Amino acid sequence: MEADIKDPYLAGGLPEHWDSPHTPLEATFVCVLKPSLEKRGLRLIINQSRGIRRYDVHELILTDEDDAGPGGEVNRIAYIGFVEFLRGGLLVAGQSVAVNGEAVGEIAGFDETHMPNHQNIVLKGTPRVSGYDRRYRLGDKVTFIPLCGED
Repeated sequence: MEADIKDPYLAGGLPEHWDSPHTPLEATFVCVLKPSLEKRGLRLIINQSRGIRRYDVHELILTDEDDAGPGGEVNRIAYIGFVEFLRGGLLVAGQSVAVNGEAVGEIAGFDETHMPNHQNIVLKGTPRVSGYDRRYRLGDKVTFIPLCGED
């Protein structure tokens, strides 16, 4: 085994990896959240992707910080809600996210504060408004659009 194995994420990730087709994911709200915070201090992991299992429940959080991305910290947030995934697949930083067909933002990265209970999926977009104030409802559909579809 090679003694000098390097983590590709530490060297800027694997951008060509995301040119591979992957399935769009859908989820539905199981909880819609109200609060917003100015100094949350979420630490996004350096990894650009996360595997998602069918029926996983994870939290969506929205930030309006332009520089939010893998390996960074996020402070200004609005809680969107908890969603249950309808199938397994892959989420990648940069993917667009829509609720009921309306764009919300793109995946900025992932925070593991509450793992193994749930993952925080941090979205980047404006306006920074909570799921409750956006009038999202239980059962509303969330779509995660892949960076690359099938050829």
